[in-house]
Amino acid sequence: MREVEYRSSGIPLEEYELTRRDHRRQKQSEEISQSVRRQVEEDNAKCRADPARAERRRQALEDVAKLMQSFKTQDHEIMRWRVRLYCGHIIETEAHQTYNDPVSAGTYGRRCSECGEDRQTIVAFEPIGLRAEPPEPTEPTPPLPPKKPTRAELERRVRALEEENERLRVKFTG
Repeated sequence: MREVEYRSSGIPLEEYELTRRDHRRQKQSEEISQSVRRQVEEDNAKCRADPARAERRRQALEDVAKLMQSFKTQDHEIMRWRVRLYCGHIIETEAHQTYNDPVSAGTYGRRCSECGEDRQTIVAFEPIGLRAEPPEPTEPTPPLPPKKPTRAELERRVRALEEENERLRVKFTG
């Protein structure tokens, strides 16, 4: 597995002054959220008008849910992050250990558990550590014993060694 260098941005527990970039990212997050809500409402209206479409959608969602449940992420694969949200509250979030920051892990905008505000962007973050320690590496399996050579292989090897021996004898005895 590759080593990940975890990034920090700001210090969530210290005073934080929102930047223009923070305001812009929050506005984008809210606009995206509104656009997604409109698309979902349109799709829901189409499903109410077409029962076959509604059934296909239900089946697709069920298939996705089964697939997601089939993947079990171990605790030692989850990185915990302390984040400051746009609303100013500090919470913990988690992401798979392969992401070097919580923003790239898709926790860009989220609901604040403190104030309930939705789509709050992360303005500062720092890694806390893995949810659990990785298991100790298992002992490597011992190599298999070498395959016993056949009689023909042994005879070829003996002939090659005899030829090498004769060549060296001639070389050093003149």
